[in-house]
Amino acid sequence: MPVTDQDFIRLVDLSKSYTEGERRRVVLENACASFAEGEFVAILGKSGSGKSTLLNLISGIDQADNGEVWLNGHNLTAMDERARTLFRRQHIGFVFQFFNLIPTLTVIENVVLPLELAGGGRDAARARANELLEQVGLGDRGETFPDRLSGGEQQRVALARALVHDPRLVLADEPTGNLDEETGEQVLALLDTLTRQAGRNLVMVTHSKENAAYADRVLHLQAGKLSA
Repeated sequence: MPVTDQDFIRLVDLSKSYTEGERRRVVLENACASFAEGEFVAILGKSGSGKSTLLNLISGIDQADNGEVWLNGHNLTAMDERARTLFRRQHIGFVFQFFNLIPTLTVIENVVLPLELAGGGRDAARARANELLEQVGLGDRGETFPDRLSGGEQQRVALARALVHDPRLVLADEPTGNLDEETGEQVLALLDTLTRQAGRNLVMVTHSKENAAYADRVLHLQAGKLSA
C-alpha cells in the first residue's frame, strides 16, 4: 500500500503478537489504515482487544512484528529507539485514562514538563502552560497539587499537558474511562474543541459508542482486524 502526500498517518500491514505462557496472542494482523490531516478518528473495541497496543505502535513506544507506521511522511518503524523518542516528544501528545500526573509536582509543573524535556526556555514554557490552563478552565489552579483536584480537573490538566508543546498528533487512550458520565462528556467535548481549533489529528481508542460518535470516522478493532 503506497504512502501518499495526503496521508498524515498511514499504517501498512501492521502486525503485533505477544506470547502468553505457551500461547501466542495476535493483537493486530496485517492492519492497514490511513488518516487525513486534521482528522479525528475513534478506534472502537472491547477491553483487551489491543487498542492501547495500537496507540503504542502509532507513537513508536512499541514496535510491530511486521509492517510500517508512517507519520507526516516519516517512517517511525525505520527509526531507532532514540530517534523515535525524540520524534514523539516533539510531535505527539498523550491523554491517558488514569491521568498519569506526577503527584509531587504542582499543576503548572506537570503541564510544563513536556517543554522542559524538549529543552524549552522556562519563562516561555510557563507562559504557554498558563495559556493552556486558562483554556481548560484551570487558570487559577497552577500552584495546586494533583491530589487536591477532582478527577475531571486532573484530566483537564492532562489535556493541557498533552497540548502544551503544540503536537501535530494527539493520542487518547480511553480518556473518559475513569470519569463519571457527565464529567466525561465535558472532558471529551473540550478535547474535541481544542484539537480541532488547532487543526491537530486526534486518534482516540474507546469501548464506548457514545464517545466514538464525536469522531469524524470510526474504525473497529476486533480479533486482530482493523476495519471501517
